[in-house]
Formats: sequence, C-alpha cells, structure tokens
Amino acid sequence: MDWLMPLAISAADRTQWPPKTGLGWFWFLFGVGAQAAFASRFLVQWLASEKRGRSYVPISFWYISLIGGIMLLTYSVWVQNPIFMLGQATGCFVYIRNLMLLRREKTQLSAPHPEEKA
Repeated sequence: MDWLMPLAISAADRTQWPPKTGLGWFWFLFGVGAQAAFASRFLVQWLASEKRGRSYVPISFWYISLIGGIMLLTYSVWVQNPIFMLGQATGCFVYIRNLMLLRREKTQLSAPHPEEKA
C-alpha cells in the first residue's frame, strides 16, 4: 500500500483549489477553456437548428466536439483521471468517425453520376 500514497498525493496536488503554482493555474484555465469549447458545440447546433426551423447538426458541431474532446482528454491525462480519459477518448473516436462519414457522403454526392438509361 505504500506505493499508493505518492499517487494519491500527486493527484491531490493536480486538483487542489486554488492552484498554488503558475502551472496549476495554467491547467485550471486550460480545463475551463476545454469545457467551454466542448459545451459551445450545443450552442452552435441550437443556433443552426433555429436558423433552419428544424433539428440540424452542422459539420462545425463535429469539429468543435473533436477539438473540445481532445482538449478535455489532454486535461484528463494531466489530472490522471482514467474514467474521464476513457470517456473523452471514446467520444473523440465517434467525432472522427462522423467526420469521415460526412466526408465520404460529400465525395459521393459531388461525383458525376452516369446517366441512367431508360
């Protein structure tokens, strides 16, 4: 059990409030910025839906999700929270996959279609 105490102290130092070092403040502000970026995706989606008068998910939603997710994943590594890491890593995979599907769809729609014979 002696090996556990340094890990617990290290984790406590990373999450103490208020931060006592410049590095601590940097990571606190980075985490707040990451959460703000991640949360802003819902504002973007809401405004795009209001503009169209129907539910709509713009491609920017997925890019903002990915950027915010990567930032939050980075923060979760800093605070050494494996649950947070797993959640953000899984989310990033989903955002990347959605962007891949949207790119494939766009490529297929822009490709010339052979004329149908009647």
